[in-house]
Amino acid sequence: MKIPTLQGIIRRRILVNYRAEPEVIQKILPPRFRPKLHDGRAIAGICLIRLEHIRPKYAPEFVGISSENAAHRIAVFWEDENGETKEGVFIPRRDTNSFINHFAGGTLFPGEHYAADFSVTENGREIDFAMRSKDGTIEVKLTGEISKNLPDDSIFSSIAEASTFFEKGSLGYSVTKNGQELDGITLKIENWKVEALNLDSVESNFYKNEGMFPKGSIVFDHALLMRNIAHEWYSAPGFELK
Repeated sequence: MKIPTLQGIIRRRILVNYRAEPEVIQKILPPRFRPKLHDGRAIAGICLIRLEHIRPKYAPEFVGISSENAAHRIAVFWEDENGETKEGVFIPRRDTNSFINHFAGGTLFPGEHYAADFSVTENGREIDFAMRSKDGTIEVKLTGEISKNLPDDSIFSSIAEASTFFEKGSLGYSVTKNGQELDGITLKIENWKVEALNLDSVESNFYKNEGMFPKGSIVFDHALLMRNIAHEWYSAPGFELK
């Protein structure tokens, strides 16, 4: 579904990233997708993003809307109709506290958006975040603070290496109600900048689901933080599942 070009501010974006066994991730991907690997591991995670002043491009800032959102996502490759390899993220689940995003899913933003409650406390260095979907199926909790380094056991050698990996995942494909196609959207950021976020605790019942992720097949790797970033969203062609 084609959406209008949107612009706004990413006030806060937390990328919670996990490393996983590729064969486990492959089983939950739609046809044509395959996991993008780093150091032999698939990379899955959650994008927890606060958007502000979101509005059609060139519209005045005062008409924009703000929202808290969560997207569970997996880094992927696929081949397009011309056989060219593309990369981006597959998004099996989106949640939002925005009435508009929830009821206009696929119109303002691609894919279905489930209603959720968010609680966020932050002071510039520390963050306490919690969200729970109103249908009770998704829950995310974390606490952390800004750091100069990734965890010692991360499979990424540096913040710069992790930043490059995720910057390339600007094209996202989201699940739709009909189950026959995916909605696409591209995130454009001119001044991409991330910081490491050292998490004291992190919980995700999605990635704890042993029906999808057998015990030991997926492990938290690191988290990144983006703040106060001007950006634009562009509609991308739909993706038919074959």
